[in-house]
Amino acid sequence: MDARIRKQDPTQEFWTPERCFILESWNEAADPAVSVAMARVEPGITTQLHALDGIVERYLIVEGTGRVEVAGGEATPVDAGDLVFIPAGASQRITNTGGTDLVFYCICTPPFVPDAYIDLESPAD
Repeated sequence: MDARIRKQDPTQEFWTPERCFILESWNEAADPAVSVAMARVEPGITTQLHALDGIVERYLIVEGTGRVEVAGGEATPVDAGDLVFIPAGASQRITNTGGTDLVFYCICTPPFVPDAYIDLESPAD
């Protein structure tokens, strides 16, 4: 694959039932190793408790402050520059504890696919 530059287009950001905004940065069939998306959580919001089946995720915090919970562990404070490693299948959620948006990149290997998302809050049908 040739080198490329992907410019972010803020108009492509969308709201998710996970209670955050997502802006896909990279999820290309030509690069089957990784996907990258920017997440934005508004102040006071906690994202939906969920897991990703077969996908390892990393949160790279770029703005704001929060508290992250992984695999039922203790809620841990995070802020800009922190990287959170989330093993495949581990429960996860993040709370924005600050007064401004919490912004972080979600880096997934293999790339994120919607079918891998497991909602751990809603009752099963």
